[in-house]
Amino acid sequence: MSNLEHRYEVRSREERYRGRIFDVVTEEVTMPGGGTGVRDLVRHVGAVAVVALDDAGQVVLIRQYRHAVGRHLWELPAGLMDVSGEELPAAALRELAEEADLTAGQVDVLVDLHSSPGFTNEVVRVFLARDLAEVPADERHERRDEEADLQIVRIDLDEAVAMVGAGDITNASAVAGLLAAARARDTGWSTLRRSDAPLPR
Repeated sequence: MSNLEHRYEVRSREERYRGRIFDVVTEEVTMPGGGTGVRDLVRHVGAVAVVALDDAGQVVLIRQYRHAVGRHLWELPAGLMDVSGEELPAAALRELAEEADLTAGQVDVLVDLHSSPGFTNEVVRVFLARDLAEVPADERHERRDEEADLQIVRIDLDEAVAMVGAGDITNASAVAGLLAAARARDTGWSTLRRSDAPLPR
């Protein structure tokens, strides 16, 4: 860090809302030049997402209703880091099983992203899952609420990347994960990080 870089110190913090998934706080922060600014922030538990790639080069996409945008979106199997003590690779495998009825024999890190750093600290880790197998029918997760009408499809990775370019896939972790998976495939899987690599600080 440069010695000339300003340190943004929090002078005060007021909690506006506390929930299971996120909190909303207002912070007064020191700004360059000596003043302060007020910022409303969403403190989020974080999330994982999974690019599940099969032996035929197809990826698993799910289509799910998202009330915040009022429509169905094409997404990756994904979910919250909301189970106490659960490691991130285990969270990814849990979501893959719950949303796509799949297990994976190999899991690597594709990409980490701050979903919208202008107002939230949410970090999403996107994994690549390979060596896929079906979860036995009698062990499958019961889907409820918005998950009850999930559509699950497998399409060629290049077709999914084309859907990103066409604006058909707009979910941030899906866009990042699909592009990162195509890049890793084209440059060699050796560039992938281990599943237990630390999150960005």
